[in-house]
Amino acid sequence: MKKTLAITPEQIASFSQLHQEPAWFAEMRQAAFAQIEQLELPIFEKINYKHWPVMAANAPTAVKSDLSLMPSAAANLSADQPYAVQIGQTTAKLNLPAELAEQGVIFTDIFAALQEHPDLVQQYYMQVTVKPNEDRLTAFHTALMNSGLFLYVPKNVVIKQPITAYYVQDSTQPADFIHHVLVVAEQNSEFSYLENLQTAGDHKNLANVVVEVIAKDNSHVHFSAVDAFGKSVTTYLNRRGHLMRDARIDWALGSMNDGNIIGDFDSDLVGAGSHAETKVVAISTGKQIQGIDTRVTNIGPRSIGHILQHGVILEDATLTFNGIGHILKGAKGADAQQENRVLMLSRTARGDANPLLLIDENDVQAGHAASVGRVDEQQMYYLMSRGLSKEVAQRLVIRGFLGAVLSEIPDKNVRQQLTDTIERKLIDGQPVK
Repeated sequence: MKKTLAITPEQIASFSQLHQEPAWFAEMRQAAFAQIEQLELPIFEKINYKHWPVMAANAPTAVKSDLSLMPSAAANLSADQPYAVQIGQTTAKLNLPAELAEQGVIFTDIFAALQEHPDLVQQYYMQVTVKPNEDRLTAFHTALMNSGLFLYVPKNVVIKQPITAYYVQDSTQPADFIHHVLVVAEQNSEFSYLENLQTAGDHKNLANVVVEVIAKDNSHVHFSAVDAFGKSVTTYLNRRGHLMRDARIDWALGSMNDGNIIGDFDSDLVGAGSHAETKVVAISTGKQIQGIDTRVTNIGPRSIGHILQHGVILEDATLTFNGIGHILKGAKGADAQQENRVLMLSRTARGDANPLLLIDENDVQAGHAASVGRVDEQQMYYLMSRGLSKEVAQRLVIRGFLGAVLSEIPDKNVRQQLTDTIERKLIDGQPVK
């Protein structure tokens, strides 16, 4: 087999030593690196990405980023709310209010967590949800991870203010963004976590992001994200939840990227009565290719998994929605529902909405809906008859079509940010007269 990476074990060891990683973590890196060549790339139906430069990584080194790349929205963060701002490998801001720290909440840089809470991180990091040897991309991530964050919410802790994170992928220089977020919600905890992913600069780089969310018994995690990687970035983005008894995760994900991206969004409903609501909104423009693969696996009895995906395609872009609902044997009383809908605003756009139900148990509920079409002409006629231009009327219809996800985001600032990003994407993607 042709060697994938021009990187040596010694370079990885040097990076581990630089960050004073515990021995178990350094060994995990080396073990994953040794397996990369033997593992296959993951397969996503109707998404042909294997010629993309998803493995074109540089040797792992410490790269400093200019703090002037700080997102303007980060300036509005309040001192009484938990927040983090990371630019490339640099943690520019980190705030955890004293009252949350006193309750045992941990919110810190992933490398600081490895030094300050090694046993806790070792219990969960790439152990419960995403495994290092799952495929070539997860092994690559494990071996070369160079930034990230750890969030731990103890038992019975309810956090009312949203926890906000801004992650800036630094493309002002050659710098891979191999980023890991580990979120652990202990029993009976509840909180909202809001993350914003974006790019500064236009140097061609790759991004490999893994987010693990472990939701223990009767916990409730509200997870919102605005993904806006730049045109020069090729991205693999893996978000996965592991839900125990009566746990719930509400995913509200906005895929507003400008470059080619694979989005791999999964929820494993392990515990009885666990519940995942996954809502995804996406816009593809230019010659961009976005593939969104969303899976819910019902393992526990009476578990509920719902998927709602709405997307819009402009110009020569491609958008593929895969929705997979899998009810395993033993998941009696499970419920798996999904809806995948795509609007195309160009004759040269390409769209796919692919629902799939796999049912290995009786006494369950399951259903799906899918459509790929164009903007409703009657709606357009109604709006234009009241004096709106075709472009403005089109954008109004689209915003209504995408509103199912927007309404689920609890924080008004993030909701407004996603609305503004949608507006920018739509204006940029419409033809100039």
